[in-house]
Amino acid sequence: MARYLVTGAAGFIAARVCEMLLEAGHTLTGVDNLCDSYDVRLKEWRLKRLLASNTFHFIKADICDFEGLTRQLDAGEPYDAVIHLAARAGVRASVENPWVYVQTNMTGALNILEYSRRKGIKRLILASTSSLYGKSNPPPYLEDGDTSHPLSPYAASKKGAESLAYTYHHLYNLDITIFRYFTVYGPAGRPDMSPLRFAQWIAEGRPVTVTGDGSQVRDFTYVDDIARGTIKGLGLKGFEIINLGNDAPRPLMDMIRILEKEFDRPAQLRFEPMPRADVNATQASIKKAADLLEWKPEISLEEGLKRLADWYKAERSWASTILTP
Repeated sequence: MARYLVTGAAGFIAARVCEMLLEAGHTLTGVDNLCDSYDVRLKEWRLKRLLASNTFHFIKADICDFEGLTRQLDAGEPYDAVIHLAARAGVRASVENPWVYVQTNMTGALNILEYSRRKGIKRLILASTSSLYGKSNPPPYLEDGDTSHPLSPYAASKKGAESLAYTYHHLYNLDITIFRYFTVYGPAGRPDMSPLRFAQWIAEGRPVTVTGDGSQVRDFTYVDDIARGTIKGLGLKGFEIINLGNDAPRPLMDMIRILEKEFDRPAQLRFEPMPRADVNATQASIKKAADLLEWKPEISLEEGLKRLADWYKAERSWASTILTP
């Protein structure tokens, strides 16, 4: 069994990656600063589940503080690989405060890369985003498409992290796989994304604010599929950028209609203009993931949203009060 370092361990995707690795018998050190970029109760709920395992060790630390992070990580045994999933996520919020996105997503990534280099850790996985494809690429998006025109500081910061990763691969021969994730959803997801927000608003009879007319399509991808693909990346060598998406985009209104059925109540729809940082459609080409990882998504939007709704119903006593901007 291996020993892995996972950053952003209390985050949505990282927590599920950690759960799967623990179930497989691996030993993990998880790092997270538990920042209040969104309702911390979600992070605490995920972390509590991980701490139930005696092979999971948690370190509260900020990846932007290189000296403090290194000091805490050096207290343990060497790592076989690093899964760097810590990030400041969110397109719209990055427009309001771009500085924290550059600091976390670029400086934080640099710190993880430099720590790995110094400690002789040769295998890294880094999380990136479909937001890099912007509006200049025809769907389905290919990994070698044009990512030189990001539409938000979030996308720009992730582009910077990808560039740093390639530099460290080139200079120090690190094996690095970058995954570009497409609209990940599921139980205990991020409250700034539409699946959890819409679930809460519909369940509680609150107005459902839709930016745009609802016809925009997204490549909704269930979190378990994303976590499986991420773990498969641990077996790759060299430098690779790989899409992880559903390759079956659906209109936003499809998600709303499915959630209406799950909660047995209609959505009170309210439409607003779409922000300039948003795009009308996302769709991943997942041929590379299939070829290199033998990976494909398994969970349909209907099944995934049912699981989200079931989680919400079970946790409603506090989930109903989650701050959903």
